[in-house]
Amino acid sequence: MKYFAALLLTAALLPAAEPAKPVGTPVPGYSMASCVHPYDATKNKPTPSGFVHWFADESLANGKTVKLSVVGPHLASHLPHRHAEDEFFFILEGQAEFYLDGATQVVGPQTLLYCPSWHEHGIRNVGDKDLRYLVIKQYGRPVAESATKTPAK
Repeated sequence: MKYFAALLLTAALLPAAEPAKPVGTPVPGYSMASCVHPYDATKNKPTPSGFVHWFADESLANGKTVKLSVVGPHLASHLPHRHAEDEFFFILEGQAEFYLDGATQVVGPQTLLYCPSWHEHGIRNVGDKDLRYLVIKQYGRPVAESATKTPAK
């Protein structure tokens, strides 16, 4: 017990460790103006099922993208499909039916959906109001890297 008390006292008397300093240099060419992207309805692009709004397209951050998709009641933006990139969907409003490799699950707001590369997936609106969700994806990622990822357990 004396050893433990001495250890606590020694630790209390030692100077606090300095916070770790970042390693590397900032990517050039970015400023507050190029990093803040407010919603602007005039930039919405109509689709057969609603519209999309690109907050960050492929040109902003080396292929990393964020898109708002709005899908009308009982519609789907497209049929289930596959592609090389991983993709996240974050449900903001409405009821979505998420399809993944033959299985479906209905989810509501504040839900994150993940689709690993090459898995067949799709989303459709199963509610009576607009479905709004963010799509987060990185284009141009090497297929070999994407195809070798395994889920953490």
